[in-house]
Amino acid sequence: MFGRKNGAGTTRSAEALRLVDVTKVYGTAENAVKALDGVSLSLPAGSFTAVMGPSGSGKSTLLQCAAGLDRPDHGVVMVDGEEMTGGTEAQLTKFRRRRIGFVFQQYNLLPTLNVAQNTTLPMKLSGDRVNRARTEEILGQVGLGDRLHHRPDALSGGQRQRVAIARALVTEPSVIFADEPTGALDMRSARDVLQLLQETVRLHGRTVVMVTHDPVAASYADSVLFLADGRLAGQMQTPTVDAVAERLAHLGDAVGVTGDNTMQMGV
Repeated sequence: MFGRKNGAGTTRSAEALRLVDVTKVYGTAENAVKALDGVSLSLPAGSFTAVMGPSGSGKSTLLQCAAGLDRPDHGVVMVDGEEMTGGTEAQLTKFRRRRIGFVFQQYNLLPTLNVAQNTTLPMKLSGDRVNRARTEEILGQVGLGDRLHHRPDALSGGQRQRVAIARALVTEPSVIFADEPTGALDMRSARDVLQLLQETVRLHGRTVVMVTHDPVAASYADSVLFLADGRLAGQMQTPTVDAVAERLAHLGDAVGVTGDNTMQMGV
């Protein structure tokens, strides 16, 4: 049931994200493709998790279902102890705007708005009062304190992605979902963005879930979750570039090893 809480109390849960037996199928009959096949996982609050797998493994579908951008055909999704499954589109949209932040490969900035206006757009859409001092503080934290009134076409790719991260932070979300956030960036800008995502976790206590194909990007996370054929295929704590690349090279060998397709992640 939408909005059902896992346990009592009004404080944020120590568990940022829980998926229970989540299945997603595209198509019907002989054309049906099971993008997610009974995935269950638990991610603690204040963690940075990378999600990896080959093309078609289900990693983007996992992010979309976990973030409320798509609805699973079966199973339960809970964010910060509150169920997101079911409910109307209006309820789900309101929940996303208040509790979830997004960072995509494409920055999705409005060209007619300046940096500060793009950053506060989620608050305006949800009808919340814009705290200008807080907005300037966040933009200062991401290194854009002197770019408040610049429009996107006056920014580099790395700076545009910093605006996207500030926009994700401004509503103080429970979880930030990042889908290939460094895919369109040069190496230096990518490093800066990944360090910034680390800081949102370590300094500000946010939870970040990042889909990536890049072992270097994954090495910035606390842990890596591997998918193959819509099923969990392993996890890695304190990842390194070489270890992640090696695991990806043999990922097919791990399919089915997890048995119950359930993982409890920790840092």
